[in-house]
Amino acid sequence: MNGDTPSKDSSMTEDATRDRLDALESRLAYQEDWLDTLDHALAAQDRRVAQLERTNDMLRERLRNLRQSVDHMSDDDTPTPSDEIPPHY
Repeated sequence: MNGDTPSKDSSMTEDATRDRLDALESRLAYQEDWLDTLDHALAAQDRRVAQLERTNDMLRERLRNLRQSVDHMSDDDTPTPSDEIPPHY
């Protein structure tokens, strides 16, 4: 053998290195896909949280208004059962 001819060990090392590189590239591609999936899920959750916060703010405002209305009612304004509309089924 001369110095230009790769030895059998060198060829096996290159094959092993190539196999490891292929495995790493495969794992990286899988992780990139998983990261993209998580990013989409996080964005959807962020939109949902924002929607729930808006709904919560609206309901809190309605509750505050109802409390103020009840607080400002006089005894004459107190609703009686006959004033209430029955539910429709």
